[in-house]
Amino acid sequence: MSKLDRYLLSDFIQSFLATLLVLLVVSVGGVLVDLLGRIADGQIPAGLLLGQLGLQFIAYLPLIVPMALMLGLALAIGRLYRDSEMAVLTAVGIGPRRLLRPVLMLVLPVVALVGACSLWLGPWAQRTAQTQLEEANRSVLMAGLEPGRFTPLSGGGIVYVSSLSEDGKGLGQVFVQRQKDDRFEVVSAQGGHMYLEGERRRFLRLEDGHQIEGPLAGKLDYRLMRFAANEVALPDREKGREANDPELRSTWALLGDGSLPAVAQLHARLAPPLLALAFALMAVPLSRSAPRQQRYGKVMLSVLAYLFGVNLMIVGSQWLAKGSLPAFAGLWWLTLPLLALALWMYFRDGRLGRNKGKA
Repeated sequence: MSKLDRYLLSDFIQSFLATLLVLLVVSVGGVLVDLLGRIADGQIPAGLLLGQLGLQFIAYLPLIVPMALMLGLALAIGRLYRDSEMAVLTAVGIGPRRLLRPVLMLVLPVVALVGACSLWLGPWAQRTAQTQLEEANRSVLMAGLEPGRFTPLSGGGIVYVSSLSEDGKGLGQVFVQRQKDDRFEVVSAQGGHMYLEGERRRFLRLEDGHQIEGPLAGKLDYRLMRFAANEVALPDREKGREANDPELRSTWALLGDGSLPAVAQLHARLAPPLLALAFALMAVPLSRSAPRQQRYGKVMLSVLAYLFGVNLMIVGSQWLAKGSLPAFAGLWWLTLPLLALALWMYFRDGRLGRNKGKA
């Protein structure tokens, strides 16, 4: 590898990693807010926060990494033009075509990573996340009830348990406080267990306890009852996804399925690495600028072009799933023209450096 290739590759990698880090922080923040909201609603157990965050993070990589690659290259090459380094290289006979070697040294491994995430790691992460939720919703502990902690209930109120059984389904020494309209209710029980009704409804069956009911203020209308069994509704479990959901199936399984949803999901997984390659090649001509030209104008154009391409990919996948597009068309109508346009733009830009020199 020549000194020029090492210098350019090092610059490209540093810019790509810095951009990727920023995008990951922003993306993880958005996913974290969504997960915390679902935890607060009782849909996801708090103990699964880090696991779900990591799995969602993997699932979003095929959309984040291509954008970081394009922006990283655009910023790095834009700096070469701003600092007149490209002018010096052109003066010695090294044009934009000469950048192809160091560009591909970065782009090809990153495209392979995007393909691995899109075709394998992403679906695996989706399946693992769903399995975690299915197992967690069958346990009192993972449903959000932890010994020694007050836990909010759906519809208002709190529940407190002093101990849990080893299997996470039985509980001892339970305290429940609820409010409805202008009356409150306090329930205490020696023990109980959780059971499911249907697919999502979860209940606590309390045993051997007392229930006190009365007004919030102003009256003395209190009632004390003793019960052998009493039921309390827990927050509804997260709605499960079907086992044949295309997003949860492996890529190999989708290859043998000719249904429209499976075809749409397959092409949605094939598109990200091709889009990453196309937009990475576009970054070189889009980064060209005159010495006193604004640096970030074309970078914003690159971002808008990428967002437009991703939106077309998502909409195209929906069209395929609904049958609005023929299955044989897939998303090739989007990816192949973009690749052809990227190659045309790159080598047309390279005409400015016909006098080639060796580095």
